[in-house]
Amino acid sequence: MDMKKRITLELRNRSPAEIVELVVDNSRSADGEVEGLTDAFTELEFLSMINVGVSSLSKLPSLPKLRKLELSDNNLSGSLETLSEKCPNLTYLNLSGNKIKELSNVEALQNLKSLQSLDLFNCEITSLEDYRESVFELLPQVTYLDGFDQEDNEAPDSEADDEDENGEEGAGPTGDYEDEDDEEEEEDGSEGGEEEFDDEDDYAEEEEEQAGAQGQKRKRDVDDEGEDDDDDEDD
Repeated sequence: MDMKKRITLELRNRSPAEIVELVVDNSRSADGEVEGLTDAFTELEFLSMINVGVSSLSKLPSLPKLRKLELSDNNLSGSLETLSEKCPNLTYLNLSGNKIKELSNVEALQNLKSLQSLDLFNCEITSLEDYRESVFELLPQVTYLDGFDQEDNEAPDSEADDEDENGEEGAGPTGDYEDEDDEEEEEDGSEGGEEEFDDEDDYAEEEEEQAGAQGQKRKRDVDDEGEDDDDDEDD
């Protein structure tokens, strides 16, 4: 499907000004240019054009609110100066899998003052000696290159995703264990209650038996006293 038709489908009867995110991955650019995008996409903040065959950004419209741009697996080797002119507020740019070979190719990104994260995976430039140090020096505004900062600390977004996944995975078993413990406690409690009642019944029976025994003993004592009195009278 060509890019222009794909963009029309993605609109879903909405106006371009209503679109905040637009994904046209794997569509086709007929002449290597951006097609179907216009200046009417005034609210666009995220644009993904992965593997669309783009080799030039010269026809990219003005997208003043664009923050994230995915351009991986295309044929870009230059014309990146267009980005600072049309998308001045970019904070994230993915150019991995393109034909970027020299530092001079990314020098045009110096004017993207808000750029924080840049990806150049699988570009020939990554094979240059001191590649990371050179890019960080050339683009001091960039904090993360290929997902890591200058001290090799991973970008926080990916770390946050990992923590969320671990939390979701761990929640299930923990909840199950808690339920099982509650059930065991309930069973133990009910059994304990029955035992307590049984003990009380046994204790009551013992008291009755003891009372009966004491009563019989008192009766015998009275009878014995009566017999003693009779013997005294006879004497």
